[in-house]
Amino acid sequence: MSDGKWGDLGPRAASAVVMLVVGAAAIWAGGLVFAALAVAIVALMIWELVRMIRPGHDSAAVQEAALAAAAFALALWFPGFSLLILGGLVIVLMGRTGRHMALVGLYTAGIFLAGLGLVWLRLDHGLLAALWLILVVVATDVAGYFAGRILGGPKFWPRVSPKKTWAGTVAGWIAAALVTLYFAYGLYETPPLALPLTVLAGVGLSFASQMGDVAESALKRKMGVKDSSTLIPGHGGVMDRFDAMMGASLLVSVITGLSAINF
Repeated sequence: MSDGKWGDLGPRAASAVVMLVVGAAAIWAGGLVFAALAVAIVALMIWELVRMIRPGHDSAAVQEAALAAAAFALALWFPGFSLLILGGLVIVLMGRTGRHMALVGLYTAGIFLAGLGLVWLRLDHGLLAALWLILVVVATDVAGYFAGRILGGPKFWPRVSPKKTWAGTVAGWIAAALVTLYFAYGLYETPPLALPLTVLAGVGLSFASQMGDVAESALKRKMGVKDSSTLIPGHGGVMDRFDAMMGASLLVSVITGLSAINF
């Protein structure tokens, strides 16, 4: 095994342990603690987004991150107005950024809705549901990381994400299926007839998390940067670490929103 292939494993693992401890404590506490962590993550991701779009405008990035944090907290406090608040935030950030406005609007909306989806999942469905989502994303990432480096093989989407392989992608689906099977059958005692659909939902979340990673990779390639920032050793920035969670949580947000509509 070459150092180049595994050179980032040490700092990556150390940072992952710290994030795991902080995240686990916040998820366990729930309520305001978990909401506060979600506000911080949303703000940091917006800060990184603005810095990528407008390099060298650090003060503007801080201001827009603060604005996003306030808007997100307001949306959590007044959920009935969350889409209206999001619309206002998108308009303001697009106007302030002034470059790549469609990208700013799209990624701002994605980050915002993903954050809401994760908080609502913990609030409405409890600790186990939030843990299931998070472990599906983590299992997908870990299985993909090791399978991709050990097995190699054809690339999944080389023009956008040159490191992602089909072996890692499929390994992520398998890992997500196993995690979902454990939660569904071992903890929730889901009826056997419902298990296939439940496991398929876990694989769907896994794929959504992978698409979140691909979407962020596409943004970085367009902006000509390697990482969204250098905040997290071994992982790059907050967007680099939570892009997969953003994809999965965004799917949860969409499903939750659709289920609330009476067709």
